[in-house]
Amino acid sequence: MSVVILYVTCANAEQAATIGRTLVTERLAACANVLGQTRSFYWWEGQVQEDREAALILKTRAEQVDAATARIKALHSYTVPCVVAVPIAGGNPDFLAWIARETST
Repeated sequence: MSVVILYVTCANAEQAATIGRTLVTERLAACANVLGQTRSFYWWEGQVQEDREAALILKTRAEQVDAATARIKALHSYTVPCVVAVPIAGGNPDFLAWIARETST
């Protein structure tokens, strides 16, 4: 069993909550955390941009990354949303097993 964290940036906390709740409800993620406002700097269309965003962290199985990414893209307002999968190298085995159970198809 391989579990990952998906890091997603969203336009605001409401969008992050909507995406997080949807993915948990659809069992594409076991858990979603909406982190408060972040200040982001990034290149877009040839210029450095600065925005306020909300960060969303989702816990899921590695096998769910493609389906979760597709669902996030469908729900997201950005043309190219940030969705990055970060492998979990270790942690509480009971928690990691819970992630796997709650995202089983």
